[in-house]
Amino acid sequence: MEQRHLGRTGLRVSRLGLGTLNWARDTDEQEAADQLKTFWEAGGTLVDTADIYADGGAEYLLGRLTEGLVPRDDLVIATKAGSVLEPDRRVDCSRRHLLAALDASLERLGTDYVDLWQLHAFDPHTPLEETLQALDLAVTSGRARYVGLANFSGWQLARAATWQLAAPGIRNPLAGTQMEYSLLQRGIEREVLPAALDLGIGVLPSSPLGRGVLTGKYRHATPADSRGASDHLAGFVAPYLDETASRVVEAVTTAADGLAVTPLQVALAWVRDRPGVTAPIVGARTAQQLRAALSVETLSLPDEICRALDDVSAPVHHYPDHDWSTL
Repeated sequence: MEQRHLGRTGLRVSRLGLGTLNWARDTDEQEAADQLKTFWEAGGTLVDTADIYADGGAEYLLGRLTEGLVPRDDLVIATKAGSVLEPDRRVDCSRRHLLAALDASLERLGTDYVDLWQLHAFDPHTPLEETLQALDLAVTSGRARYVGLANFSGWQLARAATWQLAAPGIRNPLAGTQMEYSLLQRGIEREVLPAALDLGIGVLPSSPLGRGVLTGKYRHATPADSRGASDHLAGFVAPYLDETASRVVEAVTTAADGLAVTPLQVALAWVRDRPGVTAPIVGARTAQQLRAALSVETLSLPDEICRALDDVSAPVHHYPDHDWSTL
C-alpha cells in the first residue's frame, strides 16, 4: 500500500487507515485479529482507536493483538483522549484528565508510546493553552511521537495550530486532524480543509463511506445485519438516509457501473485522493468488509468521474466562503 506523510511531518502512514470503533463491541477478538492481519499483510500501517471506544475495550484488544499477531513496530498506532461519558460533561481536555487518560491508554495498549495522540474534541471550558501543553508534555515525556486533533472547527484548528507554531522547538506542531469527510459530508471544505492545507496539517477522514450509506446497501431497504438496523447505531446512520443522500448514492452507483467496480471503491477513492487528505479511516465490522475497502488501492478515478461526483454532492457555500464580490 502506498505510504504518505502526515502533514508536514516525517511520519509516514498507509494511505488507508484501520478504524477500531466496532472492536470489542460489534467485532469480537477473532474477527478483529483477522482484520488486523489482513490490513498488515496488505501493507497497512495506520491503526486508529480511542480511549472511549467500547470503554477502553478497543485499545485493550489492539494491545493483545500486537503482542503476538502483528509486530508493534510495523504499526502506526493512533489513539484519542478527551471524550468523557459524564451526565453533565461530554469533553474534558484539562491537563489532569488528558495525561491520566494517556497513561491509561498506554497500559491498555501494552506499549510505552503511541505514534499519534489526538484530542477527541474541543473543550470550551478549559483554556486551550492548558490543553495544548498536555500534548507537548506527552511528546517531551516520550509517551507520544506526534500529536493532532479531531472534530475541531476551522477557527479552533487554526488557533491551536498557530499557537503551537509560535514557539518552534518548544511546542510541537500539529501533525493531523481527524474529521468526518465523505461525498455525503463535505462540511470541512468550508474552513477546516483550507486551514489544514495552509498550516501543513494532514487530514484523516473518518466515516469516508458516509457511515456505510455510500456502499449502496441502503438503496432499497435496511439490511438486518447493518448499522442502520442496530439499536445503538441506527441513529448514527439515519441522517444520511434522506433524498439528498439518495441522489449522491445513485450517482456513485452509476459511476461504479461504468467503471466495473463497486460503489464502495468509487466513494473511497474519491475521498482518499482529495487535496489535503492523508488517509481515510475505514471502520469495518468484518474482515470481509475490510478486504473490499483495501481493494481500492489500485483504483484512481478518471477526472470526469470526479467532476461529476463533485457536482452532484456539492454543498451550498455562500458568504463568507466565496468572494463577496461574486455574490
